[in-house]
Amino acid sequence: MGGAGSPAGEDIVDAVLTASRTLIAVTEQSLGAVAEDTTIAQYRALVVLASRGPQRMVDLATALGVTPSTAGRMCDRLLRKGLIRRERASIDRREVQVSVTAAGREVVDQATARRRELLAEILGRLPARQQTAVAGALQAFAAAAGEVPDRQWPSQVAAGHG
Repeated sequence: MGGAGSPAGEDIVDAVLTASRTLIAVTEQSLGAVAEDTTIAQYRALVVLASRGPQRMVDLATALGVTPSTAGRMCDRLLRKGLIRRERASIDRREVQVSVTAAGREVVDQATARRRELLAEILGRLPARQQTAVAGALQAFAAAAGEVPDRQWPSQVAAGHG
């Protein structure tokens, strides 16, 4: 196997690809009734805002891997649903900041709780040693992708949502 930074082999990519399909299915299931009104891309935007706090529109677009115009359209839909708020920055009035509302945070929290249940059920089918191995590998994978662990998310009050 290659060292850090070397390309992953095809078998490794295939294994992660297969696991990612499972995780997408779990995500869709966890959205429940909200899924009718909220796409996975919109949910991802809510998660970025809940986990990282208020963001400039350009930074949200970067975090989502989309163009600023795509992020803007997505935010228009989330704004109409009352799940985010959009404000001009106090220092540079040309800059737009978006943040999750209490209703948006509730969507994220409910979906996260349901996803925890679904994941615990799947992990419960594995022996303890494999559960630990999966957790360690996924922590490293998420860190490499720049994901913020749930316990490091800003609180609602600290992020200005209280």
